[in-house]
Amino acid sequence: MIRFDRVSKSLLGRLVLNDVSFEVAKGASLAIVGPSGAGKSVTLKHMICLLRPDVGSVEIGGDAISEARGSELDRIRRRFGVLFQSSALLEWLTVAENVALPLREKTAMSEEDIISTVNERLRLVGLEEDREKHPSELSGGMKKRAGLARALAEDPEIVLYDEPTSGLDPVSARSIDNLINTTRKDLGVTSVVVTHDLHSALSVGTSIAMIYRGAIVEMCSPSEFVRSENDIVQQFLKAQYITDSGAWEIKQ
Repeated sequence: MIRFDRVSKSLLGRLVLNDVSFEVAKGASLAIVGPSGAGKSVTLKHMICLLRPDVGSVEIGGDAISEARGSELDRIRRRFGVLFQSSALLEWLTVAENVALPLREKTAMSEEDIISTVNERLRLVGLEEDREKHPSELSGGMKKRAGLARALAEDPEIVLYDEPTSGLDPVSARSIDNLINTTRKDLGVTSVVVTHDLHSALSVGTSIAMIYRGAIVEMCSPSEFVRSENDIVQQFLKAQYITDSGAWEIKQ
């Protein structure tokens, strides 16, 4: 579904991605972790062609998005939904209006079908009773849920999550993890999650990629990740008090 082939990228004279190659299968969930400035968000931006590689290529379901332009690029981007770190809700719109916005702006759906789709997505994220609230009335976790409902409005094949648990308390963070897993399993979407939260990564990822200084230094299953002998991985695990036992032990 997603394929990076020897991607390198420099920004302001600094090598940010260095010969990065990986694949994400359809329906899988890749969690990308690493220190600030390691290249996580730059990797995410390459997936939707907000950045283009200096060297290498990025493919989405066989389409070379790194080479696409114009209407072809728009077509490929329609395969994505994105949950932004800030949720990016419009403050002057209600929750329901925020979710409906991409449908009204980018599709020819009837108003009846739009309302039906919005109601379905709000039920999925547990916000059906909050549809008439404005973002200022929502908690941080509720804003993330509303942002996810909007990301799912157009039935994407792939959902990108940029720090989905950032700024949330542990209980809210784990509820977002559960929602990411539910969304992937129930809707069959492919997920890519960029996060500093290793507990979240281990909970939502079918595989974990560790980026360090622009290169992938480890990519494996959660249970293999916590047993990695890579020193950089072990430093991250120990910093978040993660041992080789936990919920990820019984993941599929």
